[in-house]
Amino acid sequence: MAMVTKREKFSSQADEQILAGARALAHSQGRQFQSILEEALAEYLERHQVERPRAHVMEAFGLSMDEFDDLYKKLAQ
Repeated sequence: MAMVTKREKFSSQADEQILAGARALAHSQGRQFQSILEEALAEYLERHQVERPRAHVMEAFGLSMDEFDDLYKKLAQ
């Protein structure tokens, strides 16, 4: 069963060069401008939540632990 995300319309203003760049990026990726904007906002919010590490940092840490666990144990001795 697919999860439905409730969307809310809003209005704002931004630098015209930033908007043009975002629109060009969306077009080059075959995406809607809205999806680029939403991704940018989500990443901004994630970066500014200081209570927990960012998800991609923790993912990289986990992969590093999987790959170099033996080395880390030897270094800790």
